[in-house]
Amino acid sequence: MTNGPDLVAAMRLLDAAKDAGFTFQRLTPGPDGPLRGMRETIAWRDEIYLGGFANACHATRRRRWSLIVPGGLPVTQRVNGGALTVLHTVVSDWRIE
Repeated sequence: MTNGPDLVAAMRLLDAAKDAGFTFQRLTPGPDGPLRGMRETIAWRDEIYLGGFANACHATRRRRWSLIVPGGLPVTQRVNGGALTVLHTVVSDWRIE
């Protein structure tokens, strides 16, 4: 069985996200369970949720503060959509500063 071009592209983007510092964990057992990715730097806290290949994915970028912010860190950027859209945006546009 061969993987389609979209799946191959998503797997490459997932590898690129790992190379960019994201760590991923599977949220439910099984090879098709949703993934959650996290990356924390001095300036940012980035999170990716990949719930499926279609439109069940999102990512958020929050600027880190030295102060405690009630309600958590404010969201600076957000992207929703399919796995390819979310991974491409995070890998291409969300650089580490």
